[in-house]
Amino acid sequence: MKTLLNTWSKALFTAGLLIAIGTGCSKETGCKDPLAANYDPNAEKDCCCFYEIITESDNTVISGSITSNTTWTSDNIYELAGKVVVENNATLTIQPGTIIKGRTGTGSLASALIISRGAKLMAEGNSSQPIIFTSIIDNIAIGQLVGSNLSELDNGRWGGLIILGNARISAEEGDDMAQIEGIPANEAYGAYGGDDDNDNSGIIRYVSVRHGGALIGEGNEINGITLGGVGSGTVIDHVEVVANEDDGIEFFGGSVNVTNVIIAFQKDDGIDIDQNYSGTVDNFFVIHGVSTDEGLEIDGPEGSLSDGYFTLRNGTIRNTTPGTGSAADLKSKAQGTIENVTFWGYDGGSWMKVRASFQEDCSTPKSDAYSYFIQTPAKLTIIGCEFGNPIGDDIFKVYTASTDANTVTCPVPANYQTDADFLFNPLNPLQNASTASVGADLSQFDNWSWAYLKNKY
Repeated sequence: MKTLLNTWSKALFTAGLLIAIGTGCSKETGCKDPLAANYDPNAEKDCCCFYEIITESDNTVISGSITSNTTWTSDNIYELAGKVVVENNATLTIQPGTIIKGRTGTGSLASALIISRGAKLMAEGNSSQPIIFTSIIDNIAIGQLVGSNLSELDNGRWGGLIILGNARISAEEGDDMAQIEGIPANEAYGAYGGDDDNDNSGIIRYVSVRHGGALIGEGNEINGITLGGVGSGTVIDHVEVVANEDDGIEFFGGSVNVTNVIIAFQKDDGIDIDQNYSGTVDNFFVIHGVSTDEGLEIDGPEGSLSDGYFTLRNGTIRNTTPGTGSAADLKSKAQGTIENVTFWGYDGGSWMKVRASFQEDCSTPKSDAYSYFIQTPAKLTIIGCEFGNPIGDDIFKVYTASTDANTVTCPVPANYQTDADFLFNPLNPLQNASTASVGADLSQFDNWSWAYLKNKY
């Protein structure tokens, strides 16, 4: 099967998998991908790379909707041709050791596996046979745990995994339902949210999602794993996201608990929390790569519902390239607890940022992360965390914004940083009452994860 693609992505390929064809571009504006046939080494701006995907003859190509109970078996490689949607309350079961590869493409051509509200994904791998989602250009074969042609720098080669449920959310579009980012508003399968915090979207265990994050709109990429309104009846345990163009895992409300998660070399945030997420993430490891923005990015409720408090517990966030990004950004109305998390490799001033927002007059504070941190009792709590920074650097950095649109820049009041430093002192018994942090148990990721097998930690 052959498909001609005109894409802005910088797709890689191997012999027998991808063959590039096309016409030459100008020396100023042209294709900068050296593996495309119309590659121009003198191009200053990227444009118009052409590829012909030659599907491996043994791949099972999947497209469109899955509307009845279906099983994918480990003796096949499944190829996602565009967005594949499990709907109509169907269950997709994926056997241990199964490999799923997404095609390259952007916008409407982006590939992804979407589990709609009411449907279930039963993806139960194990430590010797994880279930692997990756790109069509990955040369990994049946029976293998890793391929050899892609690295942590290969982002955005396909879409990602999107799971949507019926748990409560707090979104600008409403507290009952919203449309997940990247899915057109007229597509019913993109809806998420409801009133059932115990909603069950299935079991996701020993699953590795690699090289995703395809562009679906201007400045909008798909997360490695997107969880929209996913309820606590869902089991998510031992999951990995590697080299995603956008966030590793993003929570849009919901109450699902996630255990043993490793996120490595994402370009945006490791863990992103939005819309009143009220679950717990326990034992997590974020490897901050050269292009990573934040280890953690946390927002609070957006709508009228405001009773959701997140918990991030027993984590390690490690920056492999000091001087890039920050450890965490606590933003609008962030509320919850960060406990026993170890942060390493960040320069002074790039550790934990906290937003203090104001009205346009820059004199009236808004309810925001800083206010929640200093109030009694606190809505935002940092407990027993460890920071490996030089003495004298601000661990907790206060910044301001007048509105969400940042139309007016307000200065930080003189006392804000002082008060934050006092409350966030590692010796402060109110904020750091637990024993010394040990961070994540990294042994949970040994032997099965890409990061371990590629010797990245």
